[in-house]
Amino acid sequence: MTDATTIATPFGVRRPKRLLVLAIMASLAIAPGHLGALTRELMTDAYVQVSVFVAATLLLFYGAERLFKFDIGEVLSNAKGAQVPLAALLGSTPGCGGAVVVVAAYSSGHVGFGAVVATLTATMGDAAFLLLATRPDAAAVVLPLSLAIGVLSGWIVDRFHTVEYRASTLASCELAPLIGKTRPQDVAYLLLAIPGLYVGALQLAQIEVGHIFGLPIMWIALVGTFLGLSIWATSKVSAMTNAKDSPLTRMAEETSFISVWVIGAYLAYDYVAEFGGLDLELLFQSVAPLLPLLGVLVGLIPGCGPQVLVTTLYLNGIIPFAALMGNAVSNDGDALFPAIALNPKAAIVATLYSTIPAVIIAYTFYILAPGFMN
Repeated sequence: MTDATTIATPFGVRRPKRLLVLAIMASLAIAPGHLGALTRELMTDAYVQVSVFVAATLLLFYGAERLFKFDIGEVLSNAKGAQVPLAALLGSTPGCGGAVVVVAAYSSGHVGFGAVVATLTATMGDAAFLLLATRPDAAAVVLPLSLAIGVLSGWIVDRFHTVEYRASTLASCELAPLIGKTRPQDVAYLLLAIPGLYVGALQLAQIEVGHIFGLPIMWIALVGTFLGLSIWATSKVSAMTNAKDSPLTRMAEETSFISVWVIGAYLAYDYVAEFGGLDLELLFQSVAPLLPLLGVLVGLIPGCGPQVLVTTLYLNGIIPFAALMGNAVSNDGDALFPAIALNPKAAIVATLYSTIPAVIIAYTFYILAPGFMN
């Protein structure tokens, strides 16, 4: 499967824009002086603080799915009265896969529109991985609260919204599988992620480790980072893999995709702070009352990149928890792309519906609990 931005070759798929990003990242990492040193440090942090935890979570999820032969789409179709809570639960799981399943089920007539609103309201997309890896205490509030708001929103929509947006001819959401078996790069990615996960876990326990197996952590992290960037740059997968692919392949592909956005957010923030001479904290404080609304509005942008950046700003103390909470409820992550492709009217209306509880919850925290989780 190729598109206008991919070129099929005997060696796989080449994506010129992705290869350009890979080249830029490599150039920044090997740059002399402070720029290169800062870039390598940030890439190491992104790898051991986020990427390895994403890999572990995805491998656990996809491995269990394969082991127990659990077809969530079929379960959702048969859920009937429990569709809205189940759809919200799928949406609240880290990543965008659960939300895409619900959108596809709606387009094929298996669930109601309330389920779509519930899953898109509850989902935080790939930004949830970043929050879980770095601020599990905040994630323990954001994810359950998003789930509850998603369920309530879905029930309200099913009660009062009577218009359906299903078309007679719908696009297919079936994703083309890759080669169907585990590839050498998938195994290599896992082998590098294991020591990275060990180091990341120790760092969470406030234990600093500089070497493992006699090798500097930075070396392992950088090799793992650029292996992931290479997998992403030469992949035919846009964001999500197919259930027919092996768990290791799905883990490597999707972790690599998420990691690109995480690295970009890490670099963008620190570059601005280090080289731009711009005090982001002071700048955002000057428009503090608007930050919850800005978080909600950024959530309307399709894709996980802007949402990861919002989470990064929160982690660095630049925006309050209220803005993060508003963004978590309003954003649909990568799930909005297939939603628009399958059923644009349903996607747009569901997204607009999710902004209402997002604004309410954001300003509730901002007014009643301004220092909460900051």
